[in-house]
Amino acid sequence: MLKGHQSWTYDKRPVIKAAAACGGPFEAQGALAEDFDILHDDMWLGQDSFEKAEKKLLEEACEKAIGKAGLKKEDIQFFLSGDLLNQIISSSFAARTLGIPYLGIFGACSSSMEGLALASFIVNAGGARYALAAASSHNGSVNKQFRYPTEYGAQLPPTAQWTVTGAGAALVAAEGDGPRVTGATIGRVIDMGISDPFNMGAAMAPAAVDTIEAHFRDFQVDASHYDLIATGDLGKVGHTIAAELLAKHGVDIPREKLTDCGLLIYKDSQPVAAGASGCACSAVVTYGHFYNKLCRGELKRILVVATGALLSPLSYQQKESIPCVAHAVAIEQEGV
Repeated sequence: MLKGHQSWTYDKRPVIKAAAACGGPFEAQGALAEDFDILHDDMWLGQDSFEKAEKKLLEEACEKAIGKAGLKKEDIQFFLSGDLLNQIISSSFAARTLGIPYLGIFGACSSSMEGLALASFIVNAGGARYALAAASSHNGSVNKQFRYPTEYGAQLPPTAQWTVTGAGAALVAAEGDGPRVTGATIGRVIDMGISDPFNMGAAMAPAAVDTIEAHFRDFQVDASHYDLIATGDLGKVGHTIAAELLAKHGVDIPREKLTDCGLLIYKDSQPVAAGASGCACSAVVTYGHFYNKLCRGELKRILVVATGALLSPLSYQQKESIPCVAHAVAIEQEGV
């Protein structure tokens, strides 16, 4: 049901019955390697293109989540997925393999929480018993489309972020055991006039702040309601800007409670400039690291605010600025 102006509350509290995260060789060297279900030592995954490798990652994450839930593909009513490639081909081609009724979404790097919010809404409304939400990205395929091909070896500025090679999937069910989705806030598109595709964190930070403020307002809560508030992939630059904007707007979130998926996934020793990004960034951190912590009782209630830069190669070539959006989902583990 509608809560406030732009939020949903899920009265039936759909459960994340299972979740899965898959990654590549760089993620295997990262700080959260133990939270992945599948890690590959080859960027190509035995495929003849990075795009096909990304599709395979997404298929693996979905099949793993379904298997962990003790279900079959035929049991799932709907598959919601998004990625960064033109016409979201990773998601669409994975849907072709899975054979599950499919809703393709595009929220750029906010797609993980957009998908989870919509899947939970469908299940909560009785529109499905099971819905699968997923997102993926691949460093090689995304760089080819939005920056420079990996093989080119271009030097990146310190504000740039490293696209995660991975995929995450969550199996949302009407009943069962596991963390429950209790609410979501759908973000507005915010554009502060930034046009530098190598400074996504600065472009997306205002959207994250706007959605966090809207969530607190609609649900009439503050930061004390959550154990952790995680933005999607703002990286070092965007995380700093978001913290400063929240403080300026009078939103008090303790430093130890506000984090960013783009700061968690890799080690400081890895050359990732300002941190991680990509649709898989918030997906693998949420469906791997955070999900495991919730299941172990180390976290009880979290808010994940996935951020997305809604640009395309075409809009950049036409010298457009970068519109951004952020979607927030509240997840709670009962009985801990």
